Parts: sequence; C-alpha cells; structure tokens
Amino acid sequence: MKINVLTLFPDMFKPLETSLLGRALEDKKWDLNLVNFRDFTTDVHHHVDDTPYGGGAGMVLQIMPIKKALDSLENKGKVIITAPQGKTFDQAMAKRFSTEENLTFICGHYEGFDQRVYDLADEVVSIGDYVLTGGELPTMSMIDATVRLIPGILGNFASTEEESFADGLLEYPQYTRPAEFEGKKVPEVLMSGHHANIARWRLKEALKATLLHRPDLLENRAMTDEEKELLTEIKSELD
Repeated sequence: MKINVLTLFPDMFKPLETSLLGRALEDKKWDLNLVNFRDFTTDVHHHVDDTPYGGGAGMVLQIMPIKKALDSLENKGKVIITAPQGKTFDQAMAKRFSTEENLTFICGHYEGFDQRVYDLADEVVSIGDYVLTGGELPTMSMIDATVRLIPGILGNFASTEEESFADGLLEYPQYTRPAEFEGKKVPEVLMSGHHANIARWRLKEALKATLLHRPDLLENRAMTDEEKELLTEIKSELD
C-alpha cells in the first residue's frame, strides 16, 4: 500500500517512522509519500490561505495549491479529507481502507478549506467530536489503524482479530506472569489449559466490558445463541 499525505507540516509524521509501522516502512511493506502543498503555490510568498469571502475571523486554505499537489500524484487512489462534518472513523473503516492499493489524505489547517476542496475528496472522515489545530493528528491515527491491518505488518496477524472492536466488542482482559501480584490472582480458567472454557470466559468478559463501557455497540449486534446466554448471565450477576 502507498499512502500519500498532503500537508503543510510533513515533519509531524515522524512518529510513523518508529515502532512496528516504522520497521514495516523500512521493509517496504507500505510506503508513505509526504507532499507539502505549499510547494505548489505560485506567488513569491508561497501563500496557501487567504481571508474568507464575506468576512470573518481566520484564514481559509485555497484550493489551487491543493489541487495542483493532488494532480502531481501518479497514483492517488481514494482521497480522504479529515473534517468535523465527516463520517466517524471506526475499525470497520480501517479494515476497508487497509484493502486499498493507494490512499491519499488531505490535511487541513487554519479555519479550514475553501468549500471547493471537498469536491476533490472521495470521503470526508472525522475522528471525534472535538476540534484540533489541523488534520495531521487525525490522519496519523487513521494511518496507524489502517496500516497495522495489512497482512505481514504485525508479527502475529491473528492478534488483530482478537483485539477491541475487531468483532464489534471490546477486548477481554489479558494477563501474564506472575500468576499472583499483591494478592491479585490471574483467573484460574486461563491457566486450566481447557481451550473451550477459556474461549467462553473470554467471550463473556468481552461482552461484559462492552455492556459496561460501550453498550451502544450491542444495540444492533446480531447475537449468537451463546452470546445471548452469556449476556443474560452477566446482567443477572450485575443485578
């Protein structure tokens, strides 16, 4: 996968060159192309923004340098803009993005884009109901969530299938050595070696965590018979 990012601040993306994603970048399992759209301005001062028509505070990003930067890309693939009015990014979207050969993110700044910039995008995406100074941090979050799903990026790909949101539930609790610490013990079932009991315990704990912390995830879930049974047990225990 090749990911293009149109940004005024390419240095902000240094964190993607570290850890597992950085190693995968070095191994050419994915490619990151950072494009500073200030380089596509034509005036002597390299302005990328201007005052809004109709008046008002702040500066608005102009369409011309962004369009030129986009046109310079050989393979832009799906074009994504980060903005508050977009669809909220989630794990399902990350999975969908991870199947693309090419992705291009356009990062805003200042008071936002000239409205005509949105016509250049295939999707407008938000990472939550709050305001940041620019689109770089949301873009990095989406790149991280997307790239780690590409087969071969993580050492144990199966782990991505068991973590939070992978199947629409929060993840079950995890434990490792020591078996007891300051009086707190690892659940006996996890040390029993009984795989069916362990799987049932993990599913029950995932359902419980989701019910307590993100009940909205259960509202439209197509429950299996086992999940319905476990959820009844959980509610009874909580009552």
